[in-house]
Amino acid sequence: MVGTDRSKTADQAVLWAAQFAERYGAELFVVQVILPQHPSTTEFGAAEHTRAAVANDELGNFVRQIAGERGHSVAVIDRDPASAILHAAEQEAIDVLVVGNSGMAGRKEFLLGNVPNRISHNSRCTVIIVNTRSAAAGPGAEFLHASKPSVESSVSPPHLGARAAHIATVMAKHGLKELFGRPEISNASIRRQQAQRLRAALEELGPTFSKLGQVLSTRPDLLPPEYIEELAMLQNHVPPMPESEVVQVAEQELRVPWEDVFESIDSKPLAAGTIAQVHRATLETGDRVVIKVQRPTARAEIEQDLGLLEIFAQKVGQRPALNQVINMEAVFQHLSTSLHRELDFHQEIGNIDRMRTVLADYDHLAVPSVHHKLSTSRLLVMEEIQGVPIAQAPESPERIEAARQLLESYYKQIMVDGFFHADPHPGNLMWWNDRIYILDFGMVGAVDANVREHLLLLLMALWKEDVDFLSDVTLMMTGSLDRSDLDIPLFKREIGEIMAKYRKAALVEMQIGPLLQEMSAIGFRHGVPLPASLTLAAKALAQVQLATANLDPKLDPYEVAGKFLMRVTVKRMGAALDPKTLLYQSQKLKVRAERVVEAIEHLIGARPGQKLVVNFRANSLEEIVRRTGRRLTLGLTAAASILASGFTATSATAAEWIPVTFGVVAGLLIVGLFLDLIWER
Repeated sequence: MVGTDRSKTADQAVLWAAQFAERYGAELFVVQVILPQHPSTTEFGAAEHTRAAVANDELGNFVRQIAGERGHSVAVIDRDPASAILHAAEQEAIDVLVVGNSGMAGRKEFLLGNVPNRISHNSRCTVIIVNTRSAAAGPGAEFLHASKPSVESSVSPPHLGARAAHIATVMAKHGLKELFGRPEISNASIRRQQAQRLRAALEELGPTFSKLGQVLSTRPDLLPPEYIEELAMLQNHVPPMPESEVVQVAEQELRVPWEDVFESIDSKPLAAGTIAQVHRATLETGDRVVIKVQRPTARAEIEQDLGLLEIFAQKVGQRPALNQVINMEAVFQHLSTSLHRELDFHQEIGNIDRMRTVLADYDHLAVPSVHHKLSTSRLLVMEEIQGVPIAQAPESPERIEAARQLLESYYKQIMVDGFFHADPHPGNLMWWNDRIYILDFGMVGAVDANVREHLLLLLMALWKEDVDFLSDVTLMMTGSLDRSDLDIPLFKREIGEIMAKYRKAALVEMQIGPLLQEMSAIGFRHGVPLPASLTLAAKALAQVQLATANLDPKLDPYEVAGKFLMRVTVKRMGAALDPKTLLYQSQKLKVRAERVVEAIEHLIGARPGQKLVVNFRANSLEEIVRRTGRRLTLGLTAAASILASGFTATSATAAEWIPVTFGVVAGLLIVGLFLDLIWER
């Protein structure tokens, strides 16, 4: 088979193929691809089919002239010439496919739409690319590129049952059966032993389960502290991919030979993880880059293990003993979401672009630039940061300022933008050109608006050392203000001890991140765990504050937080004074005031319709009856006083002091009713 677009150079390839076929007594099949006149349309109209019919007649006459009875031809309409030729070759079971090298001049250029390159790379048969630049291309013309069929090794995934049996064997070996049935799991020492056995089992089960454990170590809201500490020590023991696999994935994603894009790829990986491997490389333009290549088997292996975990969660997730330790449904959902996100590099590319916008105001912070045209869901090509770890940054004013900006940027990421880099360990922070570059955006966190508002109040309470307000804000964040079973004095005392501990520490140890982590542990013990997004943010703050303390030991995180909060508050006040905002807020206040008036009118019976309904909860029937009777008496008496005040005020015979007296009595009763409500809280 030979492909053509009936151009002069393409016809040279057809003539060469005809002579080649004649020499070996083979049949010749010529395919002409016609590009549609309106590529955006989904269906081709009558005019397009007429063009194809005319082209078929002309092509048939041409092929019969050069190949006689051994010649066959077809003209097709397609937006993608390479795909059309490959499809035709498969349908006709072609042995040798011939194409001209039109458009291939210079392999130093990345030609994503280069038809010959794509055909040679994706064809399942031998491909000959003919040098049609010569004046008279014949059978002796130069072969620029030839590819022979390659038999790719195909390793079928292990049977699901065998994998499940292996997992069960490892779990039993490490004694994890106790985890799902013993009542002593509330004991901290027992949990520690089980956590150690779980870590050992996950390491033995291989890279995927190690990754699952690492993801879980970021969720203290799902697991007790003992498990979090153990799982955080999990390490990936993953052998690096061979060079052939790296090249295979890269070429599959680029759709051209890797040499068309890269001048070189360093054979030694910078890092080898469960999902991907990272290499240094140089583009043909000379730019130094880092490429992240996904393992060919990563998706299949993770999908298989997630399928088994889903079955496991459904089978044992309802056991009360297990649920005291692990919320299996939440665990599975979090794992599935996190791993699928990491399998799609487009997610990481989006995270990098978004973080670049977040850091735009900080001149000493940056993220690597992404080569978007070369990046796909399984291949990520980024600028190489040619610096050193931040611990090796030279002493300078720029280093001091960069430390402050890094810490402040995390307050901004978490409390203003609600989007933050969730893994700022030292390996992901590099110093280059007087800037801190933040790397690896596979793990990010999100904080919703409600949690951000509470977090602002929480940091203000920390800044002012207000234990009572800090405790109240913490309970507000967890929705636990009305919990009757919560020991509030003990909770406040423990929060106060944590605050005192950190405010009395040395400057380098005054870290807000660890403080939030300990507050999260206190909440977990009292059955009021902080939101998942906040616990992840606390861990990120702990990591970044450790990094900034190394850069500048004199940096006070509370001072940075306080000044940042002041700027944010002033900015919000300025925004609130905007005329449009004032008008909007005034209308909201007007509507709410009208609703309050309507509620009072319903209460006193001055407006028909449904009366005020009071929902309450108490510990005993006697207390409910006593409190309800007291409030009804106060409310009815106040309502009667308001009515009496109104009637006597309109009466011509009543003295002036009478309506005033009734009004004062009504006001006092209403104040008493409000005090009674507040006193209960």
